[in-house]
Amino acid sequence: MQVVGFHVEGQSPSPSPNSILQDSLRTISAGSPTPVIIPPQFQSQGGTARAESGATRSLAPEFAAGQQGIARTTSNTDRKQGGQQGTQYRPVSVERVLRSKEGGSVHPAVLALGLRYADGTIKGSTARCVAMVNALCQVIADYRTPPGKSLTRDLMGAINASVDFLVRCRPLSVSMGNAIKALKLYLSKIDLAETEEAAKAHLVGLMAEWLNEKVALADRVLVEHAVSKVYDGDVILTYAYSQVVLEVLLSAARQGKRFRVLVVDGRPELEGRQMMRRLLQADIPCSYAFLSGISATMREVSKVMLGAAAVLSNGTVLGRVGSAAVAMCAAASSKPVLVCCEAFKFHERVQLDSITHNELGDPDALAHVPAFAPAAAAAAAHGTPADPERGVLSQKLAGWRDSPRLALLNLKYDAMPAEYVTMVVTEFGMIPPSSVPVILREFSESAQME
Repeated sequence: MQVVGFHVEGQSPSPSPNSILQDSLRTISAGSPTPVIIPPQFQSQGGTARAESGATRSLAPEFAAGQQGIARTTSNTDRKQGGQQGTQYRPVSVERVLRSKEGGSVHPAVLALGLRYADGTIKGSTARCVAMVNALCQVIADYRTPPGKSLTRDLMGAINASVDFLVRCRPLSVSMGNAIKALKLYLSKIDLAETEEAAKAHLVGLMAEWLNEKVALADRVLVEHAVSKVYDGDVILTYAYSQVVLEVLLSAARQGKRFRVLVVDGRPELEGRQMMRRLLQADIPCSYAFLSGISATMREVSKVMLGAAAVLSNGTVLGRVGSAAVAMCAAASSKPVLVCCEAFKFHERVQLDSITHNELGDPDALAHVPAFAPAAAAAAAHGTPADPERGVLSQKLAGWRDSPRLALLNLKYDAMPAEYVTMVVTEFGMIPPSSVPVILREFSESAQME
């Protein structure tokens, strides 16, 4: 059974010259009847496999299988003792994943997905969640109960092993943790009187319904709610790249509304360039600015529209690093801040800062500047070669690893306090951040009734 609404053709990552990677990708293509598939709208526009350049992701082994996970940073004591190594950033390369013991025992679809997580081909909370559910559905479809084993218990172990492997490639997002929780709930309620094939088909069908309801339908309804807040003459500020915010803006343009978008971007990801490109393709007037100049551009903005990786029970919004600064500047200028977030990204956890729970990125990414930046021109004048993926190494940070008292901390997410958020736009409507616990309680009660 296919996952309804999401089982479409997708591009596979380009193989690396590394022989191990080539052999593994050939094994995946030959041994898996259905490759890892994600919706084209959720794929990274510039997403090609970066195994050749050694692109890496953070590793968080302290999170057990099935838990929502954002890699924890270390304490201040650890930073003082370890210098630049105190951040405990653990790189995960494609080659390292393939050489690991788990790499040879997991399902080929999960292995392929883990490689795409590790090289950064699949980005974004929703895209990673959809791809993971597709891969786990393939694990379920290909599963065979060993003699003397119980379907529910043994399959649960297979799912846990798959999730643990994905966590080693990159920590789970809140949305992925909620999807795993739903899958395990459905698995625990499987009727033992059903045949194995019927039970597996029923489980895959339930996850297909979950995707369609929580992601596809939720996005459509959310976009309708958000578009109602876009008026003629608006100047809308957005930060980095968010698929749901992009859909809101495109839908408003299709309805004939005349507005302008100010895309604010920040290093090191520079995802705003992708947002800018997509908006210009739809003939939407745009401006582009860096995060450092947001205070000068905020005066012309009528409202701010942001995406989110998660919304916590105390109203704190987790978003791309830099989004909290955008919301804070907007609140200081009395500009409304609308956060577009589906309810399946809500979580019961309480968080007050960006340090207790976060995901670490490659610190070397901060030492590189874009090729079009003035610092890049100065570095090029000194003969510093440009990296096609990262840009040009800054002269001031060229030897940062040799300084025992200097550490670069590349955090992936920001914690946006609830007082900076005007409304959270969900499929249930527009709610204040203080109403998030109500949605979580409704979810909990509906799950118990099922």
